[in-house]
Amino acid sequence: MNYLCPSILAADFWELGRQVETVEKAGAPYLHIDIMDGMFVPSISFGMPVLQCVRKRSKLFMDVHMMVAEPERYIEELIRLGADGITIHVEACDRIPETLGRIRELGVKTGLAINPETPVSAVLPYMELVDMVLVMTVHPGFGGQEYIIDCIDKIKEVRRLIDQSYFGVKLEIDGGVTLGNLEMNLAAGANVIVTGSAVFKGDIEANVREFLKRM
Repeated sequence: MNYLCPSILAADFWELGRQVETVEKAGAPYLHIDIMDGMFVPSISFGMPVLQCVRKRSKLFMDVHMMVAEPERYIEELIRLGADGITIHVEACDRIPETLGRIRELGVKTGLAINPETPVSAVLPYMELVDMVLVMTVHPGFGGQEYIIDCIDKIKEVRRLIDQSYFGVKLEIDGGVTLGNLEMNLAAGANVIVTGSAVFKGDIEANVREFLKRM
């Protein structure tokens, strides 16, 4: 099964509540929440108060993507505020097994992300601990970037790994995904599709419904 996961990084924050309601009404099952710290990535995005407010307004699966150094510092608070899944970066955490284990212990889905330049082998030691692998298809830190086409081979490699030994682990992609390249990514094996601008720019409900129709 494939899942659409709109990223609120591209939303209009003046209209955030209304736009999240529109996404949910249109049928998207997930909502992607990028938390950036200005250290692991150069940008600073929103933080815990935004998650808390959105959780109050929505029953969507809250897919929290932690682009932060030492993410273990924030796990328990994010879960308290409503995260359903937490993805950490292999490049940003020195205590990956302990952090993933703590997330699971608290009843939340685990994810491990890799940047475009990071080899798939970096996630291999932790596959038994994850519910999802996130392949970044842009360099993390900014919305609206163009898709890095070389990442398609990495998606295929992760899909082979999952199908061979880790059936049930989801494969998420994030960055530059549009209706124009959606089919290519699904064919490569991605089944959780994060997209921001392609949903939140223009007619949000129509955009969500078109993505869902093609998935």
